[in-house]
Amino acid sequence: MLMTVLDGSIVTVAMPAIQADLGFSPGGLSWVVNAYLIAFGSLLLLAGRLGDLIGRKRMFLAGTAVFTGASVLAGFASSPAVLIAARFLQGLGSAMASAVSLGILITLFTGARERARAIAVFSFTGAAGASLGQVLGGILTDALDWHWIFFINLPIGLATLLLALPALPADRGLGLAAGADVIGAVLVTAGLMAGIYAVVEVERYGWTAAHTLGFGSLSAALLAAFVLRQATSRTPLMPLRIFRSRVVVGANLVQMLMVAALFSFQILVALYLQKVLGYGAAETGLAMLPAAAVIGAVSLGASSRLNARFGERAVVLAGLALLVLALGLLTRLPVHADYATDLLPVMLLAAGFGLALPALTTLGMSGAGEQDAGLASGLFNTTQQIGMALGVAVLSTLAASRTGSLESAGRTTAEALTGGYHLAFAVGAGLLLTATAVAATLLRSPRRP
Repeated sequence: MLMTVLDGSIVTVAMPAIQADLGFSPGGLSWVVNAYLIAFGSLLLLAGRLGDLIGRKRMFLAGTAVFTGASVLAGFASSPAVLIAARFLQGLGSAMASAVSLGILITLFTGARERARAIAVFSFTGAAGASLGQVLGGILTDALDWHWIFFINLPIGLATLLLALPALPADRGLGLAAGADVIGAVLVTAGLMAGIYAVVEVERYGWTAAHTLGFGSLSAALLAAFVLRQATSRTPLMPLRIFRSRVVVGANLVQMLMVAALFSFQILVALYLQKVLGYGAAETGLAMLPAAAVIGAVSLGASSRLNARFGERAVVLAGLALLVLALGLLTRLPVHADYATDLLPVMLLAAGFGLALPALTTLGMSGAGEQDAGLASGLFNTTQQIGMALGVAVLSTLAASRTGSLESAGRTTAEALTGGYHLAFAVGAGLLLTATAVAATLLRSPRRP
């Protein structure tokens, strides 16, 4: 988990160096991120179900090996084509390993208290990886060069494989006969791939362009055909019984909205620090570090106890309230901000993410039995990636459009950028308020023995 999340954020800091060294065009450079997102997001559901069928340990080890090998290939890349291909393979390996990771946890830790603790550690690792990636990306790129942001995955990947082999219990899986739906696999993978591709290219083509509407319509048609196929197949790839639980559906919806909104926090705040306040890459990562620290402290130190005492639903609502307040404060950021008074309070309010994510993870996996644990894990990770892609497309497009309007009106570059970010933060707060309404309506804490 640390390795895959670290890789997602470490690349963003090194993008200028990669462009200068390999000669990427501005449009081509976005595919360093998009190739990973498309492969990762579109293959999670398939990988999760295959993990249930052939064994989750086998899928986890294979995914970790693919990701590690692809990282080495990316590190040695000497052309844009090789790097983009390596990033696609990284997304494939990440999907294979990530899709079954939560399923492994909930089958290993069956008691409510120990499962809550395991999920808290899992959530903390994700938050730590995101922030550590920004710091490490700046340091490695400045001190060595961008190739090392990929080579760092080699020791982590090898250590993971060596530890996982004896630590994870062998599971035979249900067997391919229990759900080897090839047609369904093609439909869901192609549908998700088309949808994510349409979303990540919105900033280039626009929401109403034929490209966006065409691929969006293709995605909707393929996913509708997939659902119809699952309802009629004797051995469905994704048994629709998993959607009978309104808690599982609600947890996935809330997570998608929350992750989409928090793109504005993780990415746009970093851009504000660099483009408006003039911070360097490593300095930006360090400025974001208090958010990771407080998320980690809450995830590890308090979330499991609060969930046990007040219930996951109440903890999710409290976490969302803190995040709404954080984005509300960001809508008032001045052009010449003081870090201690204007930004540090926002970083500390990120504790809301440390409250909400472990509780949502518990609820999202609450309806999964042994036979569906990998599928539920893949579904939860898929909604996270869809939320991230939507956040990138919607909020970055709105910010860029608002910035352009303000520049045309005669504002300085710093003022125009800040105004664009203000709009994105406001829309993000609106997404969080919607998530709060969904959580209040659909979520309920599972009964405890």
